[in-house]
Amino acid sequence: MARTAPLSGFPELLPAQRHVEQQVLARLARTFELHGFANLETRAVEPLDQLLRKGETSKEVYVLRRLQAAEEGGDSGLGLHFDLTVPFARYVLEHAGRLEFPFRRYQVQKVWRGERPQEGRFREFTQADIDVIGRDTLAFHHDVEVARVMLAALGSLDFLPGFRLQVNNRKLIQGFYAGLGAPDVEAVMRVVDKLDKLPRERVHALLLSDAGLDAEQADACLALASITTPDTSFVERVRALGVRHELLDEGLAELAAVVEGCAGLVTDRVEIVADLTIARGLDYYTGTVFETRLHGHESLGSICSGGRYDALATDGRTTYPGVGISLGVSRLLVPLLSRGVVVADRSVPSAVLVAVVDEEHRAASDALAEQMRGNGVPCEVAPSAAKFGKQIRHAERRGIPYVLFPGTDGHEHQVKDIRSGDQTTVDPTSWTPPVEDLHPRVRFDEQEQQ
Repeated sequence: MARTAPLSGFPELLPAQRHVEQQVLARLARTFELHGFANLETRAVEPLDQLLRKGETSKEVYVLRRLQAAEEGGDSGLGLHFDLTVPFARYVLEHAGRLEFPFRRYQVQKVWRGERPQEGRFREFTQADIDVIGRDTLAFHHDVEVARVMLAALGSLDFLPGFRLQVNNRKLIQGFYAGLGAPDVEAVMRVVDKLDKLPRERVHALLLSDAGLDAEQADACLALASITTPDTSFVERVRALGVRHELLDEGLAELAAVVEGCAGLVTDRVEIVADLTIARGLDYYTGTVFETRLHGHESLGSICSGGRYDALATDGRTTYPGVGISLGVSRLLVPLLSRGVVVADRSVPSAVLVAVVDEEHRAASDALAEQMRGNGVPCEVAPSAAKFGKQIRHAERRGIPYVLFPGTDGHEHQVKDIRSGDQTTVDPTSWTPPVEDLHPRVRFDEQEQQ
């Protein structure tokens, strides 16, 4: 096969990096299941009219077409999903009669977007979503719950940098803009959502030209967007701007409830702030909205986003409102792995290499390996009966910390810690490495972080 080049936007991990990803996914799943979220997987493809039905219509959806169908022209009307929320909404509609509501699920799958590849943005990547969806109604306390669950999940990833969950409420900003007399509330939100990409002066000018505001109204919108607090003091600061509207009151109360409800999870690594800049670009969010930034890696943008959607799924008779949050696993991990910020201490699961005295005794080494595997010790047998020095170097290259030398002719078995050089007599039927050496460990490299 001819030499190949990497395919831009489709990341592939080395074994040690993949171990880090597996540890992240395992901890996320464990946290989600502790909170009662069931796991499911939806199909990779959806009808194009469903994918483009609400929001994100500018995303480049990958279209599915059979190669042999080229002469037929057109496409199959199917595309690869660009997130997990749209397929989940469709799943709920199709299976509603067999689900108990509120329905709680977590989902970890690949998604595909035809974006321009850059750091933290890929064309194929893994997402981890949690959602709670109701039938006709869904109590607001689930907004608080979803935020708490994702905070707990991210907090369990203690080998990653800390993070900041930023929360807002679209009712708050819509009510504020409506109370201000904005002629097109949605246009104002779209412009304000550009604050993380454009200077404030440019956003102010767009509020005048694109959203139809006067200078005083634009000033008030930017004043609202400047409010960020780690507690509920944002309520007084918004009130001080002098705008009144019923929807604004509702949004303030809901946002305060989320911030208060998550306060107990705040640590030196975990922050939650009310950030009135956050609006989210998707059309279907109607209340609480979330974004998340990683400490020291803010250039990656939001690595975890979501919110409340009151009308994403409906069959014409019943509406299924929900609230959810999505973690971009690849967006979070791939840049950190490529920079060496997060690393695994070895690239293989094996903790022990069983040496081979000679090929005639290979079966004995295989038997020793099976004994240790029965005790839960990951191990492998040396690929050749080379001199023991070469077998030790083979273990070193693979990052395996221990080598077991089989006893022959009545001699006892011995194990060597190749890091320290210590060698001791052991009984393979009962010996296991220390717990910290049993599996590859993931660590956060602070020097690379800096």
